[in-house]
Formats: sequence, C-alpha cells, structure tokens
Amino acid sequence: MTDMNWAPLLKAAARIPIVKQVGRVSAVESGLLEVMGLGMEAGHGDQVLVSRRTGPPVLGEVLRLGGDKLTVLPETIPEGVALGDRVTLQKAAAIAPNDRWIGRIIDPSGKPLDGRGLSQGEEEQPLRATPIPPAERALLGERLETGMTAFNTLLPIVQGQRIGLFAGSGVGKSSLLAHFACHMQADVVVLALIGERGRELGEFVQTVLGPQGLSRTVIVASTSDQSPLMRRRCAWTAMAVAEYFRDKGRQVLFLADSLTRFAEAHREVAVATGELPTMRGYPPSLAHQLMSLCERAGPGRVEGGTITAILSVLVAASDMEEPVADILRGVLDGHVVLDRAIAERGRFPAIDLLRSVSRSLPAAASEGENELIAQTRSLLGLYEKSRLMIDAGLYEEGRNKELDCAVAAWAELDSFISAHEPRSAPNSFEKLRLILRKAQSVQAHER
Repeated sequence: MTDMNWAPLLKAAARIPIVKQVGRVSAVESGLLEVMGLGMEAGHGDQVLVSRRTGPPVLGEVLRLGGDKLTVLPETIPEGVALGDRVTLQKAAAIAPNDRWIGRIIDPSGKPLDGRGLSQGEEEQPLRATPIPPAERALLGERLETGMTAFNTLLPIVQGQRIGLFAGSGVGKSSLLAHFACHMQADVVVLALIGERGRELGEFVQTVLGPQGLSRTVIVASTSDQSPLMRRRCAWTAMAVAEYFRDKGRQVLFLADSLTRFAEAHREVAVATGELPTMRGYPPSLAHQLMSLCERAGPGRVEGGTITAILSVLVAASDMEEPVADILRGVLDGHVVLDRAIAERGRFPAIDLLRSVSRSLPAAASEGENELIAQTRSLLGLYEKSRLMIDAGLYEEGRNKELDCAVAAWAELDSFISAHEPRSAPNSFEKLRLILRKAQSVQAHER
C-alpha cells in the first residue's frame, strides 16, 4: 500500500474549532437579522450559522457591531427564521486552493459546482488579502501573445497589466473573454463569473470556453439569483485563487465578468448597513472596494509571478461617465471600448480603437512599431471625422490626399482589427506595415 499524504487532511482537521460561540436571534427586519450574545466575540465580516427550526441552516455575514448586538445579512432569504433561533459564530470566509483546482468550477465559498469532489490545499487564503506593497512590486513585464492582431499591435497587453473591457450587453465581451482564456499567453487562467444567469454557465463552459480553455482555467461562479454577499464574494474568491498561483511563481491571467455586477452587489450590502447611495445610486464606499480589488492584481514581486487582469464593465447606453466606468478608468492601465454600432455592422470583436487605449505604450513597442500605431490611429481618426461626408456621397477623390489615404486603408484596417492570429502566423506589425504602405502608394500615385 502506497503512503498517503495526510498533511492536507490534518491541517483541515486542525482548522475545525473545538469550542463554538453561540447566540440567539433577537429580531428579523427588512431581510436583516439581529443577534444577541455574540457582540463581544464576533468581528466585522465574520460568518454566522443560523439554525432554523424548520429547514436547513442559514449562513450569514456580520455587517454591524453595536454593544452586544450584531446585524447579520443572510446569504439566503431568511424565511422560517424565528426569534430565539440558535446562532453559531463561524470564522471569516477563506479558501484553500491547490493545483487540482485547475479545470474545475467552484462557487464563492470554494465548493465544487461540477458534481465532483474537490481537494483542499494545505494553507488557507484570505478572501480580502492586502495587496503587495508598491515598493516591492516589479515593473510591467513583456508583451503577451493574445491570438488577435489588434491586441498584438495597436492595444498591447503586457505581463501585470490591468485592462478594462467596457461594453454594453450583447456586444461580445463574453466571447472576447473566452478567446483570451483559450489563446492568451498565461500559465493559469482564473475566471470570475459574477452574477451570471444560471442557464448560461453550462453554455459558456461547454460551448464558448470549451475543453481547451477549461483545461487551464479555474472558474469561480455566482448566479444572479444568489445573495449580494455571494455575488460580491465571487470576485474576492477568484482574486484569492489568482494570488495563490501568483505566489507559486505562475503567470496568471485574471478575467472578470463583470465588475458592474460586483458593484451592484456591493451597493445592496452597503444600503443594508445604512450607507446612503450618493453616486448615481452607488454608495461612497464603492470607489474603495473597486480600487482595493484592482490593486491586488498586477505585477508581483521581482522574479515572482504576476496577475494580468482583464475586467469587463457593463456600460448602459455607452455612458463612460457612469460611476463604475469612471472609477475604473482612473485605476486601470488602459481600457478597451466595444461599440454596439460596430457590432451591428458585423465586425467582431467590436473594438472602437479610437476610444481605446493601452497604457503599456509606448514602452511595449519599438520606435518603428509606435510609429505604425500612430499612423494607423491618425488614418482611422481622419476617416471617422469625415464619415458623414463619405456616407452622404460628398467625398471626392483627389481633393484631400490624406483623406484619400485613409479611405484606401480603411477597409483593410477594419478587417485587421478583427483578425485572429495563430502563434505560427507572421508578425502582426508586418501585416500592418503592408496595409499602410499600400494606402500610401495609392496616395503617391494620385500625386
């Protein structure tokens, strides 16, 4: 009989408390529970287990402390909870990931959602860890291969960069995230599906992501019907998993869909604690919550792992000034805007290049490559500025040589932005150089 590694089991057993503190439900109001008897033992953010007289126990989180009273937000509807019900104090939520989590689907509590057993690691990871001190962080790393020409050239992503993906619903952000999960250069992918529709999880995993993407991915999922505590915790759990692999020296790709639903979940929790919604319905604490989550991603320590993050943001009616989008634009290292009008004319991904920016430039490209990027943006900007005139049939070839060049290059540049590129394909910048050279030759011929 082979020797077994009992260390994980023994450490898990050691985490089981010998003595549990017990209180009682003293009030139920507006979906919140008031608990007596645990005020001197519990801490903010601790979990409690409410034993109902009928039905399974209800797990909740401590939101407020006041004397001997606790205010608890339950993770499910507190139906059946009665005065005097027994309340047991639990420890704060934590997870213990390991390499066997790769290829698995888990919930925000670290429990499997794919019907198979899930082994636990030896060390627990706090869900709300402190970011690496800024003075100890490495610089942004090398440019990453993404499998798409636009991100390999015009909007480069480098190791440790944090990019926002801003899009309305149904514009293709989920498909783009799945492409990154399958094709982007990384050792491990951690995907947070926050507040997803339940029926879409299986479809996303089996059809959009597929076996290739799942084979190197840890998926943390919470559905839209779950409590705001679980939806908010989904992002923290996924980040904790990413930090575990980063600390093992891995290059981690962190994908989140979407931070808007994280913000909506936090709003529900904050309002329950009495915080006033002052930023277009969002509480003031939202800015800190988003910033602290994003700061946990990025470069790790020198010669260690990194977390490269791509975070999607839902923007209703393309309003880039709404609070979530506005906060994140100032925190992240660039943003990519997906435009509905571009999607409606059949180009995917529907990247609006002129409204998108990667703050890894100009360092992520050579002098010649930066010149090609500038020329491309200039031509596309000139074309967009003159689009109304072109569509109305008022454009006359030969009257403006620069516009002639932009018109000649536009169709090929538009196709270039949406092209997928296998790793064995020629350098994307060479393709871009040929497109610009061809357009310039048309301009020179007219002269």
